[in-house]
Amino acid sequence: MSEAPKIQINHLTKIYFKKHKAVTALKDINLSINDGEFVCLLGPSGCGKTTLLRILAGLEKPSAGEFHIRRTSKDRPLQSMIFQEKGVIPWLTVEENVAFGLKMRHMPKTTIKQQTDYYLEKVGLKEFRKLYPSEISGGMKQRVSIARAFANDPEILLMDEPFAALDEQNKFILQEELLTIWSETKKTVLFITHSIDEALLLSDRIVLMSTQPGQIVREKMIDVPRPRKVEAIRSNPEMEKEFVDIWEHLQTAVEKARQS
Repeated sequence: MSEAPKIQINHLTKIYFKKHKAVTALKDINLSINDGEFVCLLGPSGCGKTTLLRILAGLEKPSAGEFHIRRTSKDRPLQSMIFQEKGVIPWLTVEENVAFGLKMRHMPKTTIKQQTDYYLEKVGLKEFRKLYPSEISGGMKQRVSIARAFANDPEILLMDEPFAALDEQNKFILQEELLTIWSETKKTVLFITHSIDEALLLSDRIVLMSTQPGQIVREKMIDVPRPRKVEAIRSNPEMEKEFVDIWEHLQTAVEKARQS
């Protein structure tokens, strides 16, 4: 008997009411994500990607439908969310930020230290552990957010364009660092991006969404062996075809939105 999905979303719809007008952000979303799978959500701006993540994070409620995250341990948090920016706590040091979730769970001091040290080392921030967010770069702040999320050992990771504000070089470095950590932990990840390159590099599966109201229109399996490098993805003829196909989907969606 096959294992149940880690994340199961059934007929999920989200409607906002603005100035006495109903706006459907998400419509009839159905999605299954397996344990340990890395899934990227890709679609035009305003298609409800972030809304879907916020619902899974418990920050918003669906208007209709349901979702279920399969829990394997009552001692672990259900999810951690990494935002595009402003994810670090400014009055805490790098080390204290990474340890924050563990401290909130009242974990033993030895566990907090071991986990914090391990992930500070993984993201290359060990020598910066006593600095405050105001003293480090944007890329380093995102490293802090990634380290804190993995250190807290959640059932699933929700990532909302965490590298979008970074320059190209930092983005590539952090993408590969994320993949290295993910390959060791095999966390279930749902990752929002606007970058086709990023989706092809990171994901096992890409879920393409339509313009508002956001619906799932297609899915693509990415069968490139891991570990992956940016240059290998860009030089792969099959991935080049996938890039063009996804680009055309996005262009069509944007054009459709303009005409509506």
